Amino acid sequence: MLTIKKINNDKEFGGITRDEFVDFLFVHLEQFGDPKEDINKCLDYAFSGEKSSGGFALAAYDENKLVGAVIMNKTGMSGYIPDWILVYIAVDSSQRGKGIGKQIIEEVYKNCKGDVKLHVEYDNPAKRLYERMGFVNKYADMRYKAK
Repeated sequence: MLTIKKINNDKEFGGITRDEFVDFLFVHLEQFGDPKEDINKCLDYAFSGEKSSGGFALAAYDENKLVGAVIMNKTGMSGYIPDWILVYIAVDSSQRGKGIGKQIIEEVYKNCKGDVKLHVEYDNPAKRLYERMGFVNKYADMRYKAK
């Protein structure tokens, strides 16, 4: 049975450490992930008490084993940008196809007041799940990288 725990700060990780949570995301995001330093920055933002930041993390357990994780950040820009951004979501590669990602996203929706957005690469197989969960591709995501 899947248990999903909401984490609002570093003291709420429970049976795992923050480093283990970050390691899980780093490993299971595979080629679609970021360096651990960036995942930690995202958690810092989520756990910040600053007015213009905040968010939370979710940890999904199956029989006390971490099998899924997500980090949500508030955008602080309600009205013209969605209220929330799903920055990282990963399911243990050996547990994919069992509905864990769907259950995690449903829990995200329960914990977010307002719209949610995410960025997904076109070749990421999880894109189909996001579409089934109601995400739509309204815009092309274009970026300029400062030199």
